[in-house]
Amino acid sequence: MMEDVAIEGSTSGTGSTGSAGSSSGQKPQRGRRVRMTGAERREQLLDIGRTLFAEKGFEGTSVEEIAAKAGVSKPVVYEHFGGKEGLYAVVVDREMRQLLDGVTGALTAGHPRELLEQAAFALLDYIENYTDGFRILVRDSPVAQSTGTFASLISDIATQVEDILGLEFKTRGFDPKLAPLYAQALVGSVALTGQWWLDVRKPDKSEVAAHLVNLAWHGLDGLEQKPRLIGHRKN
Repeated sequence: MMEDVAIEGSTSGTGSTGSAGSSSGQKPQRGRRVRMTGAERREQLLDIGRTLFAEKGFEGTSVEEIAAKAGVSKPVVYEHFGGKEGLYAVVVDREMRQLLDGVTGALTAGHPRELLEQAAFALLDYIENYTDGFRILVRDSPVAQSTGTFASLISDIATQVEDILGLEFKTRGFDPKLAPLYAQALVGSVALTGQWWLDVRKPDKSEVAAHLVNLAWHGLDGLEQKPRLIGHRKN
């Protein structure tokens, strides 16, 4: 499927006058209309929708506005996504996969405290680098039943942390059945702190990560006044 994306232009010849061969038998060429494939159009609509949903939310964004910014008619949006809900669902699903892959990919082998640092950095990295996506994820979604919610995403991430905690609990003689509870508590605290940090952006990311791990690792009773990071990453 090919779709128009640009208005055609024109070119003009510059042949000399007064001779039969001045035009060389060629007519001035009309510019060709540049076309966008169906896949390219779909990606364009997703990018535009992502920006608008982050800025205005689902309710504040209309199909008319999405189509206008894409330079197409409303039926094109419906053709690709069946409506605003379908477009929103795809945007949310992509952002959830991006965040989940980032967190799970960051959890590499190492000291348990370093693993906490890696998880904190992964979420803060996502907030910093995919701000629009994070703003969309933390909003209430009208299609949450089909695409999942931020709470369910956090639960998915906590499941990854749960396995790590379970092994650590066994080593230390704790009840491994409590690992899910602690995993939810740890990941939830990082996620909520991330929502706050999204707007204030102070202190810097490494300091936020250090304080989060400080609380999780030492508890309130053993907090370090100036927490430090033990992993290789410092920013």
